[in-house]
Amino acid sequence: MQHASRRGLLGGSAGLVLGSMAGTGAKAQTAEPRSPLALNIIDAAGNLALTQKAFENYRRAKPRMVSRMVFTKAPAPEVPGKIKAQQEARRLDIDLVIVGTDALSAGIQQGLWTEVTDTYASALPNLQDIFLEPAWRMQGLAQKQGVVVSYYPSGPLLEYMPHKVPTPPGSAEELLAWTKQNPNKFSYARPANSGPGRTWLMGLPYILGDKDPSDPVNGWDKTWSYLKELGQNIEYYPTGTGVTMKELGEGTRDMIISTTGWDINPRVLGIVPKEAKVSTLKNFRWVVDAHYLVIPKGVTEERLKVLLDLTSFLLTKESQAYTYDEGYFYPGPAVKGVTLDMAPKESQDAIREYGRPEYEKLIAETPTELPLDADKMVLAFRRWDEEIGARRTR
Repeated sequence: MQHASRRGLLGGSAGLVLGSMAGTGAKAQTAEPRSPLALNIIDAAGNLALTQKAFENYRRAKPRMVSRMVFTKAPAPEVPGKIKAQQEARRLDIDLVIVGTDALSAGIQQGLWTEVTDTYASALPNLQDIFLEPAWRMQGLAQKQGVVVSYYPSGPLLEYMPHKVPTPPGSAEELLAWTKQNPNKFSYARPANSGPGRTWLMGLPYILGDKDPSDPVNGWDKTWSYLKELGQNIEYYPTGTGVTMKELGEGTRDMIISTTGWDINPRVLGIVPKEAKVSTLKNFRWVVDAHYLVIPKGVTEERLKVLLDLTSFLLTKESQAYTYDEGYFYPGPAVKGVTLDMAPKESQDAIREYGRPEYEKLIAETPTELPLDADKMVLAFRRWDEEIGARRTR
């Protein structure tokens, strides 16, 4: 999910033998590096809006571990290629990447990420014990090559302006009919670089009752047919979610695909009017989402020790409370027992004013589904690009 935040739309030696840590059962103590490290961190998920304060807290708490953190942002589709090129040239200068399921999957497929959760288990908390149940299920998608740092139920939701859409579509068939009657007034962004777009792509097989929602190649006949027909009424597909939010706010579109976070945060920021509404389609299920910390292969052992300690720090309840942010990844925490009253006051105020009471009930009562696994997600993105988005993405 690319973030709509104030930082994005308007526009962290001895004493730890890593090779022998797995399965020891004891929490490993991370040794200090020879001198404090400068860490290079790439955010390919918009996650720093949730976690940057926690990263900075680590730097302040551990000055003998980290001297500074250099944060950069990059579109998810560009990151795997950048890292692969550095690895092949043996000139890796990236220590940690924050990814969504898109770049996670691409990196797994290309063998870019370090296997951490088994090999270095004792340097981390017991993830199954601390994670919320859906976040633990999302951890499985990392195939041992990353750690969930934030979680939310996601979508897909319809977001619309009620004065333009007084009665929102209640089913996929009604949505298609609405787009035919209102051409170019509905939009969603390219799934390979959009949390809502990706959630829509993977949620539609459940909504349509397709043969096998887990198989985009042989099980999505209804989905691909529906998306092609729907596309006849869509002007173009933006490359990121932020554009769809701007267009909804400006009145270019009347209805878009959204998620809990993309509904709340742009309204907090004034990009989308506060009075925008959300609804779901018949047979809706949550397709859940998460952000992950991944470490590229080739990071030195000294740096790896510090990165594992940083990961553990980001999974404390105190750090996780920051992930409420201003609703962008609502709720946000992946760890059990992290409540809104633990979050900073500005987070509490934003969510209490712009959150929706119906979300609590919808989250509690609606089934959750995992996204596609890495290989199938890459195939689904490729097919969408070739058959749906070709020549109409900008």
